Amino acid sequence: MSDYIASLHKISKAYATGHGDFYALKDIDLEFREREFTGIVGPSGSGKTTLLNIIGSLDLPTAGEAKVMGLLTSQLNARQAAALRSRHIGFIFQTYNLLPVYSVYENVEFPLLLLKMKPEERKKAVLAALEWVGLLDKQKSRPAQLSGGQCQRVAIARAMVKKPVLVLADEPTANLDTENSLHILQTMQNLNTNLGTSFIFSTHDDKVIRFMKRIVRLIDGKVASDDYQAGV
Repeated sequence: MSDYIASLHKISKAYATGHGDFYALKDIDLEFREREFTGIVGPSGSGKTTLLNIIGSLDLPTAGEAKVMGLLTSQLNARQAAALRSRHIGFIFQTYNLLPVYSVYENVEFPLLLLKMKPEERKKAVLAALEWVGLLDKQKSRPAQLSGGQCQRVAIARAMVKKPVLVLADEPTANLDTENSLHILQTMQNLNTNLGTSFIFSTHDDKVIRFMKRIVRLIDGKVASDDYQAGV
């Protein structure tokens, strides 16, 4: 593995439209190290989600090179890209993406089933993840029985249960009130500190931005600034 969790060199992403190509990203150069707590910040349409999708190997750039865990994503086939995500990357979405017919325990356990982990190891990992987010007492509940904040905490536990090197969080507080947003952010900040997991957020929420150690600002698909916040 390289010194960087993710390294983007001259990344551009174009989409064909009726009026020619639309560039969601233009000539992006960025590198992310272990243990970073980074916000990709910008208004809607600035390219934040597209950038996260490329880092997460869910999408490929039109031009440039994206390396994740030292692997050039353009050289991975579908199975190899899926293996990279399953083993090393956790995803947190603003809509939670929980399986409604499964319990909290089963939702968190699901990524470990894909890794073919032994049952006793799965149980230990799931209970630890639920303890991290303060939901041990809700393990038998279904998503419909939970609040929005609790559902997002389940999503965090699911992302963290395999102890990934990197977690990508796309607007994780967009549907939450201030109290729940702060609780979620403190949970992720603690996991970053205690487990050494790197987090990269897509956000335009000031509450989230205040927690970030590093802020990369995108405007019209380009990096406008890349700074570290003092005292965070």
